[in-house]
Amino acid sequence: MKQRICQQLVTVGAWLLLAGSVPADVTYRVTVNTASINTSVGYLNLQFNPGNSSSKPATVKLSNFSGGAAGVVLPPLHGNVTGTVPGAVTMINSTPFQERFQRFTHGNTFSFLLTLSGAAIDNPNGAATAGSTFGLALYDSNQNPILTNQGSATGFAGQVQINPNGSTTPTSFNTATGARPVVTFQLTSTP
Repeated sequence: MKQRICQQLVTVGAWLLLAGSVPADVTYRVTVNTASINTSVGYLNLQFNPGNSSSKPATVKLSNFSGGAAGVVLPPLHGNVTGTVPGAVTMINSTPFQERFQRFTHGNTFSFLLTLSGAAIDNPNGAATAGSTFGLALYDSNQNPILTNQGSATGFAGQVQINPNGSTTPTSFNTATGARPVVTFQLTSTP
């Protein structure tokens, strides 16, 4: 009897150990509505940059695109980026700057899944993780940022930051004061 209980405890302990080692993913449904943008042809810019150190990298996967996200694909300007929109794009922020930049027609709505995973979320360590950020920016046909009201001239419409404790914080920026955000984030799964 004692032997059977010990065997069951060992089995339960092994399952708990395995469950604890499953990578933690955070997934958002991202909706981008560019109907309020006054220019038609421009650029879509996706960036994923590390925080204070690349010792705790994270991975961003963009997938399940729906709506009008197709555009002329340009090669990534920098970093560890694979794939194209509207297919699937993967970025690993173990280097200072990851960027996918492509021609895009404004005036429509599209959505996709944004999944964040990796050491910065699974096993964060404060300062090295802080500031690790995914950003989506919009540019006009002359590659000038469209949205500049969030305190800088980067053109970001939305960002998701990985915090020092591995949690995430999404931020949406409006096209103008009082206007609706171009990008919205809906959390669909957390660790």
